[in-house]
Amino acid sequence: MKHTLRSFFSLFLLLSMTLGHSQETSPKVKPTIQGEKETSVPKVVEKEQQVSATPLTMVNTDAVIIKKDSIFQKTDRYGLRVGVDLYKLTRGLYDNNYKGLEIVGDYRLTKKYFLAAEIGNENKTTDDDRVNFTTKGSYLKAGFDYNGYQNWLNMENIISIGLRYGFSTFNQELNNYRIYNANPYFQETPIIQSGQKFDGLSASWIEVVAGIKAKVFNNVFVGFSLRLNRLVSNKEPENFSNLYIPGFNRTYDGSFGVGLNYTVTYFVPIYKKKAKTVAKVVDEKNKK
Repeated sequence: MKHTLRSFFSLFLLLSMTLGHSQETSPKVKPTIQGEKETSVPKVVEKEQQVSATPLTMVNTDAVIIKKDSIFQKTDRYGLRVGVDLYKLTRGLYDNNYKGLEIVGDYRLTKKYFLAAEIGNENKTTDDDRVNFTTKGSYLKAGFDYNGYQNWLNMENIISIGLRYGFSTFNQELNNYRIYNANPYFQETPIIQSGQKFDGLSASWIEVVAGIKAKVFNNVFVGFSLRLNRLVSNKEPENFSNLYIPGFNRTYDGSFGVGLNYTVTYFVPIYKKKAKTVAKVVDEKNKK
């Protein structure tokens, strides 16, 4: 009995020590004090993104570039242009019956209008089937040209139409002629030498001119023109017609005539004038 109580007491002591050790090693829970506010971490509530039912305005995202054109200041030159007609000057090289010289010139009056003039002298022998005669005389033409060509930058080319009034004084010499024979089968009409002169003759006319002038070198221009003439007055001798008039050319077709010239001229600048320019603003869209 004594030993049984001792064993029971020992077992009870061992159990008490085991329980006390377990209490020390277990995690301690901090007691909640009543009245103390609990601190909580705020929760982040994710809200779904709401899409508005109202349609959005379309925005043009293309880049717009406002570019100001770079325009050079154009300068117009005003001055005198003088030269010669190469057609009349060189015709004597291959035509023994012709000698002539024509000096041409124009002065720039405004941006589009030019005062123009030609002065010349001709000595021409005309040899036809029935008559041979020589015409000698001088002429003067004066008028204007209108340039209808729009040049780029400082170009000075001309495409023009113009008007002239021409006047000529001259004389005629009848060298020889043939009498008209209605029946030439039986006998050839002989040539009759004459040598008769007609002095103090004159004529005037209106001339429409269309031509071009192109700048080939610095201040050097070449040009070409066509001319349509109509006689205004024509002083003729008795028993002879003015079949050729210096500056007008042939009159075989009545009161109308045609002509042409090929010129080389040199421009003498006198002063310069700035042309009016307007800067343009252009909007350009970048292409994707």
